[in-house]
Amino acid sequence: MVDEGPGNRPLIFAMNRFKSFLPLLILIAIGIALLSTGVLNRFRPETLASEQALLQAHIAAHPVRAWLLHVGVTMLAIATGVPGVLVIILAGGMLFGIVGGTILSSIGLTLGALILFFASRRAFAGAAGGTAPALVEKLRAGYLAHPVSYTFFLRLVPFFPFGGVTVALAWLRCPLWLFTAASAGGGALMVGIETALGAGLAKNIGANHAVNLNLFSDPVVIGPVLAMGLLALAPVVIGKWREARARRVD
Repeated sequence: MVDEGPGNRPLIFAMNRFKSFLPLLILIAIGIALLSTGVLNRFRPETLASEQALLQAHIAAHPVRAWLLHVGVTMLAIATGVPGVLVIILAGGMLFGIVGGTILSSIGLTLGALILFFASRRAFAGAAGGTAPALVEKLRAGYLAHPVSYTFFLRLVPFFPFGGVTVALAWLRCPLWLFTAASAGGGALMVGIETALGAGLAKNIGANHAVNLNLFSDPVVIGPVLAMGLLALAPVVIGKWREARARRVD
């Protein structure tokens, strides 16, 4: 036990800060380990293309095990913030179809986001006792003035890293109910589009027995791609709407 005398206070503070960050550091370490093993390569469309018939047979024989495995893998990937989660969601669409893949991936995404959110909130809570810089307080005040619109905005834009947004929302002190609603709702919308793309890839692979350029002429693939493009325009649309609203108020 460390003596709490004045001379040891910096050491005690450093230990407490380390304890606060420990859950987040563990998640980051797990994510690095996952990337180093190359396990995500197993979910690439070209890899699944060569094993699709075998995997479909396994899913048909052990559906519950396959569902739990996909939810668990998605949850772990989201919780650790590893890049490349898209390939797992695409795999869900390829193997479970649009409806099944969307449901399973959305459950895993929401659970993983909550794990990362709680770990991040614990890490940032360790600094709550001090005085935050003026810029930090200004950013948080701006967010807390319109928390719902900002939270859903960050969740719906596909080019914002999902893990990065989760950590940012924890840092901005997003309420748990709002974070859960935005992650489950906005996340499900994104997952649905990406899962539909995966299902389109599966259809193309079934017809051509490979991943090739023919998929870009398939409406089942083009539709989700266009939907992601339209969703990416959300910042522009919201910005124009806010400008028009501000002019009306003035």
